[in-house]
Amino acid sequence: MKKFISQRTHLFFILILSVFLIAGCGGEWLPPTAGIAPTVTLTIPANGATAVSINRAISASFSKAMDPLTITDAIFIVEKGGTAITGTVSYFDVTAVFKPSINLDPDTEYTATITTGAKDLAGNALASGYTWTFTTGVTEDLTRPRVIGTIDDDGATNVPTNTKVGAMFSEAMDPLTITDATFIVEQGGTAIAGDVAYLGVNAVFTPLIDLNPNTEYTATITSGAEDLAGNQLAGNQSPLPAASDYVWSFTTGATPDLTAPLVTFSYPEDDAEDVALNSTVTATFDEAMDPLTITTTTFTVRESGPPLGSILAGVVSYDLINRVATFTPSVDLDLDTEYTATITTEAEDMAGNLLVVPAIGLPPNPWTFTTGDGLAPGAVPLGRATTFGIMATGSTASTGDTMINGDVALNPGSSQGIPPLQVNGEIHVQDQVAIDAQTDLTAAYNFAWAQGVDVTMTPGDDQGAAYPLGMAPGVYWSASTMLIQTPLTLDAGGNVDAVWIFQIGSSLTTFVGSPGGNILLANGAQAKNVFFVPVAAATIGVGTTFNGNILAGGDVTGETGATINGRLLAGASGAGVISLDGSTVNVPAP
Repeated sequence: MKKFISQRTHLFFILILSVFLIAGCGGEWLPPTAGIAPTVTLTIPANGATAVSINRAISASFSKAMDPLTITDAIFIVEKGGTAITGTVSYFDVTAVFKPSINLDPDTEYTATITTGAKDLAGNALASGYTWTFTTGVTEDLTRPRVIGTIDDDGATNVPTNTKVGAMFSEAMDPLTITDATFIVEQGGTAIAGDVAYLGVNAVFTPLIDLNPNTEYTATITSGAEDLAGNQLAGNQSPLPAASDYVWSFTTGATPDLTAPLVTFSYPEDDAEDVALNSTVTATFDEAMDPLTITTTTFTVRESGPPLGSILAGVVSYDLINRVATFTPSVDLDLDTEYTATITTEAEDMAGNLLVVPAIGLPPNPWTFTTGDGLAPGAVPLGRATTFGIMATGSTASTGDTMINGDVALNPGSSQGIPPLQVNGEIHVQDQVAIDAQTDLTAAYNFAWAQGVDVTMTPGDDQGAAYPLGMAPGVYWSASTMLIQTPLTLDAGGNVDAVWIFQIGSSLTTFVGSPGGNILLANGAQAKNVFFVPVAAATIGVGTTFNGNILAGGDVTGETGATINGRLLAGASGAGVISLDGSTVNVPAP
């Protein structure tokens, strides 16, 4: 809406042309984006946010203007424990706000959803429902928001005559309080006409006509502007924490800005490799951009092609002052995958100039990068077995309150005895996924046994007692059994990529008792980098806390109350059965 005003001459000709098209075709003219489904481009709080103030409202911003009649409490739902809480929904510009009727409960997880009942002005429904979660803290937000920067600093000169006026806040604001009544631009004490837009933490005032050349203007954001907790703005007119106006002035130059913006830096950089799976994707511009044009429509990430994959779900935020756009995927990126990031030419600067394809010598747009395999140097590559908490070749069985936070696979056996309600993941029995995972498990088992030995263990000795000060990274070998009767600490010495591989000629056993045969981690050690590889069976004792992955040639047993932060993968070299009794298995993050 407001972002097109600065191109009024261009739009005038489009409008004239549209009149002839309507007359000639007898149809209804709609803008070029009319057929594109809207998406949720930003949420506050963000997905996964913690310590959220209990008196804050929840907001969701869209990639385009929506039909206000479709933005109601029927499509914007906030739930606690599966039960919807009461509240009111309002909508302004491109942002919907849910204000709970009473404060949220402390230390509680909430789920917010925008359903496909939300539609844009052309009647297009949201591309897909959007759901996110956040967890409250214990306190209210009583801190006043501040203006932390403006496009043109106080006292700036030679400002382009076709500029928009922008300000960035210290936190998300209530969009219903960011209007032409609270964001005012004056010349000689008289307010000029313009439209106000708000997205994320950025407010933009768009004058209806170009500013006068060589003229001083004063911009004001009044104390009527409030954050999502209802705190009024603390401006620059009185000491904090009083509510007051924020005022700045600037002087125009003689000419408009006609220079197209460029992307000058991207992260990950073009052709980057081994990119972390939890990375965000950013683009830095050579000048300030209009925040309303930096959305999930104009900033996309997808798997590279050909053909290009589907656009990843995620949210986009924009830092008006530092000129950085950030795409945050809804879930981690996939292992060992090439992605393509794009900022489209619909992105505009604060003068309405469209982004252009970069010149030679500047970062390319689009650009590509490739994720890593998630492996520390020397770690055992699990391949397609990576997502599985449980794998077996013979059968699987569960008694008690077992919980598997990961996938389950069984092949070639068919007796899958872990109830679906005990699996927070997918179950694969004798399908291609299970077959592929079993193939990669066998390859991982052989890889682990092919590594050169650093330390020889004495079979039958309690390894916890043998290493009372902790066990350093390396490849350890036992000709027969490996026993852990007292806690064994794996000490990474500050190296988060430290790897342990235990080659065990017979069986692995951890014992119950006091203090018990726990496998503990210290100084940066990670369960994903610990591999126990017994030729025969593995038994995790009653109540044992076990950090690491078991790649067993034979069976694996998790006794009552055992907690495994890792994977139980049985039958790597033959028949393998998994039996669990009230055990919990947590697959480590890549």
